[in-house]
Amino acid sequence: MSRARWSLLSVLVLMAGLLTPATATATAVVETLLSQGKPASSSSKEGSSYSSGKAFDGNLTSTRWASLEGRDPEWVRVDLGSVQQISRVKLFWEAAYGKAYQIQVSPDASTWSTVYSTTSGDGGLDDLTLTASGRYVRMYGTARGTTYGYSLWEMQVYGGTPDPGGTSFTVAAAGDIAEQCTSGSSCIHPKTAALVESMNPEFVLTMGDNQYDDALLSDFRNYYDKTWGRFKSKTRPSPGNHETYDPAGPLAGYKSYFGSIAYPQGKPYYSYDRGEWHFIALDSNSFDNQAQLDWLSADLAANTKRCVAAYWHHPLFSSGEHGNDPVSRPVWQRLYAARADLVLNGHDHHYERFGPQSPTAQADPNGIVEILGGMGGASPYNIENVQPNSQKRITNTFGVLKLNFTDTTFAWQLIGVDGSVKDTSPTYTCH
Repeated sequence: MSRARWSLLSVLVLMAGLLTPATATATAVVETLLSQGKPASSSSKEGSSYSSGKAFDGNLTSTRWASLEGRDPEWVRVDLGSVQQISRVKLFWEAAYGKAYQIQVSPDASTWSTVYSTTSGDGGLDDLTLTASGRYVRMYGTARGTTYGYSLWEMQVYGGTPDPGGTSFTVAAAGDIAEQCTSGSSCIHPKTAALVESMNPEFVLTMGDNQYDDALLSDFRNYYDKTWGRFKSKTRPSPGNHETYDPAGPLAGYKSYFGSIAYPQGKPYYSYDRGEWHFIALDSNSFDNQAQLDWLSADLAANTKRCVAAYWHHPLFSSGEHGNDPVSRPVWQRLYAARADLVLNGHDHHYERFGPQSPTAQADPNGIVEILGGMGGASPYNIENVQPNSQKRITNTFGVLKLNFTDTTFAWQLIGVDGSVKDTSPTYTCH
């Protein structure tokens, strides 16, 4: 519609879309957003500002598709590029919603099969769990809920693949999180905390610099605890350099705040298992400490799990302002020798993912995948010197990593604070 119509209902719907956890299905699946940025078309559009692509651009608040007013039927569709398994469709309706509509799939945009239908739609967010396959997916509206047309802020199509290991779980992760603020447009950690809440992860990883600037216990209580503290009981933290600036002593506030959560084995480095995954949290402030390196070697030698992920603050590889930090190379060498799969870091305040590589930056299919996730709330840094094997770099964007693990694979998405998917990784198989 050419006139702006932003109702209270629309606001509540969008908030619900961001804050409502995904519903579990009977069969464990790993869901990936398939539709964002894909080619789209529609039966009509009210004007150039309301074209079909606006329903698949990842913007849930300011762009939308709108059909011509007063006509039935109308439709909007997306081309996924190839036949995909479809597990979920989300419709974020603007005020002009569909009372009666169908979700249809097709291999060729000619022959359509209806996989969901309703005659009692009431607008808002429709979160539909499906079992279907197709290249094309469309919303086919047959009865409008208002005198206007049909209008969608966003239509999201998710693909679900069966969990090959029989167990899947979601983990949220970020580094460089809590500035000294609790509200306001420039205060980001409440927004990234809301993202974590919407993911409903099994547990939360932090890649250091949890609290700025000096990580005093009082600052943890006044800032971090008000937001990310909601997940404290299921957080598996690691410290950053800012945790060493506490006048009471390096890591003093960090240790006092997290307690045994951060020191389950009496040291600021520790390991734990989930399914076929072995997770290792390290303290990169003391990678020159032989005791930690010896512990890591012994821990890896004792590991019986198929997959290994490790996380700490300072990245060996980074295209950002801090750049590569060689302090992490001895750790990479040990992880690489043990055929570890994944490393997560912070420190540089941007997002970056690297293809599998060796500790000497040689592309290697049996190497380690690195994710740099320092966009949890601190001011962004620039991309300055693109490193070999860097596959994606995003700055000036805040968000949280949503990692999906099975007993044999891992993949992730970067979710921005506006609720949109900023990047989707390939799916990797454990070594």
